[in-house]
Amino acid sequence: MTDRSRCRNLVLVLGDQLTPGLSSLKRADPARDRVLMVEVVEEATYVRHHKKKIAFLFSAMRHFAGELRAAGWQVDYVRLDEDGNTGSFRSEVVRAARRLTPDRIVVTEPGEWRVLEDMRGWSEPLGVPVDIVTDTRFLCDLTAFRAWASGRRQLRMEHFYRDMRRRTGLLMEDGKPAGGKWNFDADNRRPAKPDLFMPTPARFEPDRTTQEVLDLVGRRFADHIGDLEPFRFAVTRAQAETAFDHFLESSLADFGTYQDAMLRGEKFLYHSVLSAYLNAGLLDPMALCRKVEAAYQEGRAPINAAEGFIRQILGWREYVRGIYWLKMPGYAGENALDATAPLPGFYWTGNTRMRCMAEAITQTVEEAYAHHIQRLMITGNFALLAGVDPHEVHEWYLAVYADAYEWVELPNTLGMSQFADGGLLGSKPYMSGGNYINKMSDYCGACAYDVRQRTGDRACPFNALYWDFLDRNAHVLRANPRLGRAYASWSRMDADQQAACRRHAAGFRERLAAGETV
Repeated sequence: MTDRSRCRNLVLVLGDQLTPGLSSLKRADPARDRVLMVEVVEEATYVRHHKKKIAFLFSAMRHFAGELRAAGWQVDYVRLDEDGNTGSFRSEVVRAARRLTPDRIVVTEPGEWRVLEDMRGWSEPLGVPVDIVTDTRFLCDLTAFRAWASGRRQLRMEHFYRDMRRRTGLLMEDGKPAGGKWNFDADNRRPAKPDLFMPTPARFEPDRTTQEVLDLVGRRFADHIGDLEPFRFAVTRAQAETAFDHFLESSLADFGTYQDAMLRGEKFLYHSVLSAYLNAGLLDPMALCRKVEAAYQEGRAPINAAEGFIRQILGWREYVRGIYWLKMPGYAGENALDATAPLPGFYWTGNTRMRCMAEAITQTVEEAYAHHIQRLMITGNFALLAGVDPHEVHEWYLAVYADAYEWVELPNTLGMSQFADGGLLGSKPYMSGGNYINKMSDYCGACAYDVRQRTGDRACPFNALYWDFLDRNAHVLRANPRLGRAYASWSRMDADQQAACRRHAAGFRERLAAGETV
């Protein structure tokens, strides 16, 4: 602890607010105010977060505290294992306020509804005002998003994204989209082949601070999911920027073309693997977009790669945050398809005969990372087809990925992946049988199941589950024009084929519920 003299403002900085230009810090004076940062067990366990996720955040927090001290700030930093640590944001702020007797508490608005609701009740027990200030690190503030959404019949990301392109000027030429199109997603669906020269993300050896955190996490969270080591995350702003520069030079050019591809043994392909750093505040979203735009303008990256990367940040990231705050708290309880099955146990272990699921989940256990197609079209697709309770799916994604915070994860899971919001985010459910997985990966060739079979002992489970999903949910989905072709194909099957699909899917789901290895 630093000296215990009284301070004017006590500025609480959260673990995903590791940004020197944070709005709460801009309102403070290093000479008269004090920064408080806390590692608390409540935040590490409200879902059982992956060991690497906890270690990344605690190490990045400790390094950021050092960065602030070097810039002249007084920082009170409470470590998880420190004597007297009371275990929650509220109780640690109360403890610090009693010690420092500040005139007020200042904090940048948090990224999760539950934390914001808690903060709104802090003033009374503290006996001082609590100023919750706007988070200015995003490219579309929430007031602007609400204005965009107001009066619209559909809140489609593509419409929002085009508006953001116009507003920021990113990839715009004389008022028109660079390359003549807004979206080059159709060019970004090529399968990849094994390549001895496949790039890898930048990796960083743990320093003394990180090793101390790894030892702590290994002791305190041994029963949480995930491998703790090897640990190669960036934990400082400089390291995160190095990781981005490495992606820019080694992977961006091929990122677009192969962004939907999946290969056995290749965890990262051409992906940036930057989202954990971006969502924790170590990277600036506009700076990333401008550098990628410059790479396109200088001929170092094709338009489909630059546009695909920028769309993920300027489009999806900003859009899902807007949806989250627009629709919470009720959004978390959405379940439009009335899915109630429990999450299969193999989601925590990867112990399944389905090669695609085993690859995606084992990688998640090892790295606290899987790319967006693995999340959407493998683990998410399976949960959707199997009728898993979307809230359980949500809590799994929130726990296992290092980049997952509720503001970004919940809409992606409930809306995009599980269609639990009934079509607010997506115009149709994102689902497929085994054919899509076979097209975009090499998983099926090494699988115990046969992707060409719909029913039978060796039939790929995705196939019968796909048709059974359409049949079970026809009362909700049949009128969807984007599913017209799928329902027409189902209708063309004879009664025996349909019945066989139903029986096979029902039997498979019964085995799942019984905890059998599938």
